[in-house]
Amino acid sequence: MIEVTKINNIKISINPDLIEYIEDTPDTIITLTTGKKIIVKEQREEIMTLFVNYKRKCNSIALIQQ
Repeated sequence: MIEVTKINNIKISINPDLIEYIEDTPDTIITLTTGKKIIVKEQREEIMTLFVNYKRKCNSIALIQQ
């Protein structure tokens, strides 16, 4: 899970595997594969970094378990 901040300052955790795409329209909008849209304070680049770090962590755990 990655943590993001909704526009109303509430922190939420989302499953990054459900992210379909991220838009910058001045606000950052995350669209999930479910069709749900979430407006967040983080910039697109920051969310992408969180996503990459999440995937790296998952892959390193999988390698350790082998």
